[in-house]
Amino acid sequence: MSEVIYQSAISIVASLMRVAALFNQKIKLGVAGRDGLLDELENSFQKQVNGRSVAWFHAASLGEFEQGRPVIEAFKAQFPDHFILLTFFSPSGYEVRKNYNGADYICYLPWDTAANAKRFVKIVQPGFAFFIKYEFWYNYLRELKKSGARIISFSTIFRPDQIFFKRQGGFFKKMLGYFDHIFVQNKQSLTLLHGIGVQQCSLAGDTRFDRVSAIAAHVKDLPEVAVFRDNRPCLIVGSAWAADMQVLIPVLNHFKGVLKAIIAPHEIHADEIGQWRKEMSGKTILYSELSPNVNAKEYDYLVINNIGMLSSLYQYGDMAYIGGAFGSGLHNILEAATFGVPIVFGNKKYHKFQEAVDLISRKGAVAVADKEELIGIIDQWVKAQEIRKQAGSVNKNYIAEGVGSTDIILNEVKKMKG
Repeated sequence: MSEVIYQSAISIVASLMRVAALFNQKIKLGVAGRDGLLDELENSFQKQVNGRSVAWFHAASLGEFEQGRPVIEAFKAQFPDHFILLTFFSPSGYEVRKNYNGADYICYLPWDTAANAKRFVKIVQPGFAFFIKYEFWYNYLRELKKSGARIISFSTIFRPDQIFFKRQGGFFKKMLGYFDHIFVQNKQSLTLLHGIGVQQCSLAGDTRFDRVSAIAAHVKDLPEVAVFRDNRPCLIVGSAWAADMQVLIPVLNHFKGVLKAIIAPHEIHADEIGQWRKEMSGKTILYSELSPNVNAKEYDYLVINNIGMLSSLYQYGDMAYIGGAFGSGLHNILEAATFGVPIVFGNKKYHKFQEAVDLISRKGAVAVADKEELIGIIDQWVKAQEIRKQAGSVNKNYIAEGVGSTDIILNEVKKMKG
């Protein structure tokens, strides 16, 4: 792709989003959040900065924010004189974390047109710009380079099939050259970058290990969930999609009276949850229905009808099913692993997630094709406590081995600052 095609494509997509916003609430939020944003920044941003150096962190969405959070908070602790700007591309991140108190200013990232990028960088004047995992925006990178900002990508992961490593990927390779340093997750990524002449890179691992380790160390007690759990083996279902529940519901019905389950949907849709409740043969209660007057022990399934609790739920589980792999892609399994529980997920779309591949090879996780395989795995974990605990220990040890990425990144930042 040439620069001309890229610039045209960005402008076209931005225009199409305005049309799509008429039919999609999520897209509508993103469009509304960008309208007038540059004018607002121009009028007020530098007044709020008040002469401080700006460190800009950009995350695509909520998952990337959680991945970058340890670095944001470590940077703020070590360089408290800096003003922290946090931007999101997606409403899924911005709408959930727009009140995050670890940043001084939070907003959407304007579309990566040449005019927007030039104006944004001129207004913000960042000394450091951090891009988390997959974010590569040509116009922003070019303007940042011109401005003299230090540009860092971290928790980045590359695969051989990406455009950077193809014969026609020259334009995208050029983007990588704008970074002052790229911190990658694994050795394969490092080898791929070296193979195309990118040398300003090093192995730092995945900052999500630092994040989930911190979550486990400061986990929130949920006494009402503990009452529900009682003494039966408990399965935590994290980020469940419809495709996951098609497999899970017959499995839960099979283990009725034997297994309890706490189900956290990926998105909260009352009608969908209502249909799941009809199909599950055990007694189901919503989290919002729990109260001191309700005997939660009597219920088989607890459905979490809010966002933000999942990372604290895993402490109450004996095993975890993580959703997404039967659909768009596996969700975060590290949050479950840090609590030392064995993990199971669908076998369709997990291969690009290094942690999933690693934990399968270590026998801490299992990928299943259908309800019959899932029944077999859960039956083994219910009946053989030692096997279940051994798999959980594998996962907990894996997390312990992976922490430390944030320190590596911050040490390099200190060098850059001189």
